[in-house]
Amino acid sequence: MTTDAKTPAAAAPSGDHLGTFIGGSWLERSSAFPSVDPATGETFGRIAASEVADVDRAVSAARAAARDWSRTSPSERGAILGRWAGLVFQHQHRLAALEARNVGKPLSGGLLNVQIAGSILQFTSGGADKLTGATLPTRSPDYFGFTRREPHGVCAIVLPWNVPAVLCAANLAPALAAGNTVVLKPSEVAPLVIHALVELAEEAGLPAGVLNVLTGIGVELGATLVSHPGIDHISFVGSVATGRLVMQAAAQNLIPIKVELGGKSPNVVFADADLEVAVPAIVRSITENAGQNCNAGSRLLVETGIADEVRSRVLAAMGEIRIGAWDDDLDMGPLVNQAQHARVSGLVEGALGDGVELLLGGTRPEGRDSGNFLSPTVLEVTDRNAPIVGQEIFGPVLTVETFTGDDDAIALANGTDFGLLACIWTQDVSRALRMSAEIGAGQISVNQFSDAGVIGMPFNMAKQSGFSAGNGYRGLYEFTREKAVAVKLLG
Repeated sequence: MTTDAKTPAAAAPSGDHLGTFIGGSWLERSSAFPSVDPATGETFGRIAASEVADVDRAVSAARAAARDWSRTSPSERGAILGRWAGLVFQHQHRLAALEARNVGKPLSGGLLNVQIAGSILQFTSGGADKLTGATLPTRSPDYFGFTRREPHGVCAIVLPWNVPAVLCAANLAPALAAGNTVVLKPSEVAPLVIHALVELAEEAGLPAGVLNVLTGIGVELGATLVSHPGIDHISFVGSVATGRLVMQAAAQNLIPIKVELGGKSPNVVFADADLEVAVPAIVRSITENAGQNCNAGSRLLVETGIADEVRSRVLAAMGEIRIGAWDDDLDMGPLVNQAQHARVSGLVEGALGDGVELLLGGTRPEGRDSGNFLSPTVLEVTDRNAPIVGQEIFGPVLTVETFTGDDDAIALANGTDFGLLACIWTQDVSRALRMSAEIGAGQISVNQFSDAGVIGMPFNMAKQSGFSAGNGYRGLYEFTREKAVAVKLLG
C-alpha cells in the first residue's frame, strides 16, 4: 500500500499505556516513565514500567504456550497473522499518529511505516504453511531420509525506537508464523505503536502467552531477558556496542542469535546518472525520519566530473526541507530526544576542521528554539580518513566525497566497517552489476534508494551491520532450525 496524497488529520494520541503484557493480560505496575513529544518536550502520558521480576513471568508464560502454538496448524497461524494485518490497515491512521508523535516523525511518515508493517504481516501470513523440508537420496530402497523445519521455542526480541512498527512486524511475524512464542522488549523511548499492535494481535486471535511484552527503563531489564536460560533464540536490533553484549549473552547460553546493527550507506553517483531521479531520492534518504534509520543514505559519493552540479542540486534541495512537529506533517521532524540531539550536534561540531567543511546546516532551524530540531546538514569531506566518514551519526547529516572511476568508487563505498545498503546511480547496466558484486553490503539498490518496488526482498547485512538470513522470502528460516531424520525401513 501507499500513503494517501494527504494524510488525514489525526487526533493527538495518548501516551498513557500499560507496558507489561504477560499471559494474555496487561498488568498494572507501581512505577512509570513519561512519553515525551520530541518536538515540544511536552510530557503527554506515562507508561507503567515492567519490573525485572517480570522477565521470569514472561518467559514462563511463553514456555507454557510454546508446545500448543508449535502444534497449531501453520495455516491457522497464517490466518491469525492475516487477520492481524487486516486490523493494522483498518486502524492505520491511529497507529500512525502513535508512532509519529512518539518518535517525532511527520504523520505521513508514520502512516507509511504502519502500512509497511501491515504488508509484512500480510506477506508472512501467506508463508506460514509453505515452510518445507527436503527428501534426501539414500543408498538403497531400505532407507528413507528427510528434513523438517521446527521452531526454536521461546524467542526474545529486543527492538529500538526509530521505526518501531516496521521492526515489530519484521521480527514478530516470522517468529510467530514459524511456531515460536515470543517475549518482546520494545525501546522505552517509543513503544506506543508496538503496544497498540499487540492489542490488535490479541484481537486477531493470538492465544494467551504466545506473545508477551516487557517495557521498562534502564539496561537491567533487557540484559536479564537476553541472558535468561529459558530463551532459545534472540533477535536484536540496535547499536554495535549493545549488539556485542547481546551476543555475549547468547554465547553463554549457546543459543542462536540474529543481529541487525548500524549502517553507513553510500549513494554512489556516476556521471551518467539521471540526476532528476537521483537527487530527490538522495535527499529523502538522509532526511526521512531525520536520518534516524540504520540504512540512511548518509554518504554521498560522486564522480568528479559531475561533483559541482550534484553538490549544488543537493544543497538546494536540502535547504528547502520543511521542518515541523509530527502533526504539521512536513518533510522532517526533530530528533527523538535531547540526548540524541546533543550527540548528533556534537559529532558534527567535532568533525569540522582539516578535511571536513560545513556546507549547510549543523544548527537549530530558525524559529525552533524548543524541541530537538536540527537542520539538514551537509559536510564536504576531502580527508578520506576523517572519523566522521565511518561513524554512524543517526541524524540528518550527509557527507560528500568525490571519486574517479569504478575502482575508486568501490574503494570509497567499502571504506567503512558497515555493510548494510549501497545505492548505485548509473545507466550502465554492466557497471551496476559489477559494482553490485564488488561492494561489501547485504543489500544493493540500483537507480533507487532501498528496495522500493520489490516484494519479499531480504533485509540482509554484512560486516559490522550484523548478520541475518532474514525477513522477506527467507524470514521464516531465521526463526526455525532444521532437523534431519533417517529411517531404516523394516520388513
